[in-house]
Amino acid sequence: MSRFRLLPSSGQESALLSHCAHARLVWNLAVEQHAHWRAGRKGAPGFVSQARQLTEARAEFGWLRAGAQMVQQQALRDFSQATANFFAGTHGRPSWRKQGRNEGFRIVAVKAGHVRRLNRGTGEVWIPKVGWVRFKWSRQVPAVVSYRVTRDRAGRWHIAFAAEPAEIPAPGNGAVVGVDRGVKVSAALSTGELLSCPGLRVKEAERLRRLQRRLAAAKRGSNRRVRVKNQIARLKAREADRRKDWVEKTSTMLARRFDVIRVEDLNIRAMTRSARGTLEAPGRNVAQKAGLNRGILANGWGQLATRLDDKAPGRVERIPAPYTSQTCSVCRFVDREARESQAVFRCRSCGHTQHADINAARNIAAGRAVTARGDLSISRSKKREPQPTRLLSA
Repeated sequence: MSRFRLLPSSGQESALLSHCAHARLVWNLAVEQHAHWRAGRKGAPGFVSQARQLTEARAEFGWLRAGAQMVQQQALRDFSQATANFFAGTHGRPSWRKQGRNEGFRIVAVKAGHVRRLNRGTGEVWIPKVGWVRFKWSRQVPAVVSYRVTRDRAGRWHIAFAAEPAEIPAPGNGAVVGVDRGVKVSAALSTGELLSCPGLRVKEAERLRRLQRRLAAAKRGSNRRVRVKNQIARLKAREADRRKDWVEKTSTMLARRFDVIRVEDLNIRAMTRSARGTLEAPGRNVAQKAGLNRGILANGWGQLATRLDDKAPGRVERIPAPYTSQTCSVCRFVDREARESQAVFRCRSCGHTQHADINAARNIAAGRAVTARGDLSISRSKKREPQPTRLLSA
């Protein structure tokens, strides 16, 4: 997706919010129909049946008929695709969409004349039932087939044109790099570089904590609570923008400099799962686990790996993660006590001392991880350079 900032007028914003409400309504009704399905019951309606039901609903309700049929029907098509992805095992189950959080809709069958440039920094896009809406022409717009209009929690509108991500050609220098992702250091490279993802500044973080305390004290449904939530959303959006900018620049830099990029094979969704548990079996160290989850998400672990796959397809290899941080990158001796602190690794076998994250990155760059029994485990990627076999120290 190639995303641009949308600049609707106040009247256009009201029409866009109506499109978002209709798309959300249709999506949630489809979720409800599939939620009632149980084993032994008749199958839930598919896209064709739901589209027929939508036509009947539009004929009966004037407020629904006043909206764009393309927006409503495309919500059903998107739900059908999301359901297929769930049963294929590649995505989670489609869930409810909430007002203020999941605001957006998709337009397909876009013609060439539906996007035009006005001047150097401004363009216009045609949206059904809304008309021509301006957007910031910040870079070249790709060939348009479909686009998605969204509104984030900070109240900003964006338009994303569907396009194949541009692949960055390999430099052809044969260079291999290992990337160790962490919380204190966002990305440590086997070359010795330490990269940090920018977040909120000190004063911004202090302001966020004050606003969160105000939110906890505000009465539900009050104007004050709405105002405080909007202020928090703007700070969160600023943090997310900085993280995304860092991910884009870092992934581009790695794709341009190295032929092979090796990262740990991590299940980030499972790693950031809540530890609260249930009333019958409450979790332990819940506050510490919540802080770790926030640190992982704030450093963009998943975003970085995804963008590397997009920009360097076929050149990203995933290495088994166990023991990469406990193995000496020089003598391959495995010792859980060698990591003296978050930053210091000191091997008790050969005496090698190095930054702990860089040592782990070099193990990842070697394309090998160590199992609990001390055997060498080779990367599962098909594209791998041959590695010499080395024995572990006793």
